[in-house]
Amino acid sequence: MSHDPEDRPVRLQIEASGEKHVVLPSADDSLSTLSEVLRRAGLPLNTRCGGRGRCHGCVIELISGHLVRISDKQRIGVAPGSEILSLRACEYAMDAASASIRIPLRSSMCHEPQIVSDYQIGISFSHDPLYQEVRLPHVAAAADLAQAVQNLRPGLPIRVAPAVNAALLPPGDVYADLDYRGDHRLVTSVHAAPSPAILGAAVDIGTTTVALMLVDLRHGRVLARASMFNQQMHSGDDVVTRINLCMTDPPMLGHLQKAVAVQTVLPLLEQALAESAQAIGDVRCFTFSGNTTMLHLLAGVDPTPMGISPFTPVFLSHRVLDAVSIFGDSSLAPQTPCHLLPGAAAYIGSDLTAGIVATGLLYDPGPSLLVDVGTNGEIILKHGDNLVGCATAAGPAFEGARLSSGMRAVHGAISHVVISADRTAIECDIIGDPPPHPIGICGSGYVDFLATAHHAGILTDTGRFDADAAGDLRNRLIPWDANDTAFCLATGSGKQPITVSQRDIASLLQAKAAIAAGILTLLEPFHLRPQDIRTVYLAGGFGTHMDPAAAIACGLLPGFTPAQVCPVGNTALAGAFLALMDCGLLAETADAAIRTRVVELNLDPNFESCYIDQLCIT
Repeated sequence: MSHDPEDRPVRLQIEASGEKHVVLPSADDSLSTLSEVLRRAGLPLNTRCGGRGRCHGCVIELISGHLVRISDKQRIGVAPGSEILSLRACEYAMDAASASIRIPLRSSMCHEPQIVSDYQIGISFSHDPLYQEVRLPHVAAAADLAQAVQNLRPGLPIRVAPAVNAALLPPGDVYADLDYRGDHRLVTSVHAAPSPAILGAAVDIGTTTVALMLVDLRHGRVLARASMFNQQMHSGDDVVTRINLCMTDPPMLGHLQKAVAVQTVLPLLEQALAESAQAIGDVRCFTFSGNTTMLHLLAGVDPTPMGISPFTPVFLSHRVLDAVSIFGDSSLAPQTPCHLLPGAAAYIGSDLTAGIVATGLLYDPGPSLLVDVGTNGEIILKHGDNLVGCATAAGPAFEGARLSSGMRAVHGAISHVVISADRTAIECDIIGDPPPHPIGICGSGYVDFLATAHHAGILTDTGRFDADAAGDLRNRLIPWDANDTAFCLATGSGKQPITVSQRDIASLLQAKAAIAAGILTLLEPFHLRPQDIRTVYLAGGFGTHMDPAAAIACGLLPGFTPAQVCPVGNTALAGAFLALMDCGLLAETADAAIRTRVVELNLDPNFESCYIDQLCIT
């Protein structure tokens, strides 16, 4: 395809505000998908499957003009006044002629995510930072440094970095910087005057979102928080997609590392520093929690061994890297230590081991559960001295992927739903203040819908719509996608229906059954029932905003009561903060990782039958 410079530009319209953007064709656009063209224009889409045409995250509406289908080079067009076409932007390219398209808000990435950076810490902790500065009396020679520090910080052996050993010590009292390295402390630098500030950053690297806290290590204060989408999302929505990208295209490893480190963590750090009026030169240390794949990608370590059986990580234990190996050339001191927290297995990462410590589950006699509901639902059972964990492939349904009106928890998403028992009214809570027009439904809204629609009789036990029982809401049931039926929950901007289709229900039931069956499979060997569990610690953003009663009613948390459920927020970030502030708790996190016995659900003979049983709404 060639481009005539005189061609009219493609016009993009974002339907929420009616803003109009003009993209002028470039020489590269004939080789690029429309989703890539839009990304370069600053209008990124939800390319959740990595642009492989397997989801509906990048759907755009062709209003007029033509696009070219990449698979067969066929021109697809809409004449003025004709019906608008909905197309996946990853499957089409710009045509030589002009076109006008609209980006539905659900497809746009130009939203602030609703990220949980709040948490509950269930334990006490000391002020013994991972990185700290100590004042030493006059030390005559570098050879005496280790002993001088040991006198002040007894316990762990003291080692001195080679560059410090070779340096000429300043006269008089000196100040030494110490970094915890697991089995020893390392003297990383020595200077004549105290530092103006000693800062650390605790970071939770999530598959979807990243949260950062800037901490004053000297006084133990949280100075600022920042969060944003993980920029790896442009290359794929889940860990499996990103692993496969590294497997099939090795240079993608460097691309994904840059996306999370340089394009996500560094901007968050800069934002936190600006808000707290601090200098980047005073940042001395990082702690990172996250699932095992995310930490491999952050470290620039090939994750492909986790993509094939027996799913073996390159590393799981506490690892210390310097800033230059993660961030490359940046304003950070090149040797700034970056601590990657230890995980238990390929799919039980340091986000879970951090949560085991932060919630107090590690010290809880139990029986208690830690449940993090997401694309991979991770579950930890603590019973006496036993720590047992599993990961269950719930899929991306609770993040809205591949659902008719699904979206993440951003401005405009329906987050909670109540259908009256007499089937005469529907109430929807919408994220935003003041509430905007709804543009889709996020995970907590879907959980509510399953529970409240079943309670009202609109959904049967098997998840089928019952038109006869819908009462005054019968007219909400509408034809959908030729052979499907959908329930119109609300009318969004542009009078577009916000729907839950019969196919959506099937996907949601599969996701909730995977979580429920994982929980019950962990309990079964110990002859435990849900009513025997003291506390269900519900972790993560989804768990924080989900109504426990609705989760129980739809069978996501089967057989529990609301009194047993304790939402605890972002325990991965809490664990990273605790490790930063109390190096002894980093050792406890490592102990939790070693002690956790991982159950492979695909090898458990009871899991499949339990999963099938949980496909009903109970």
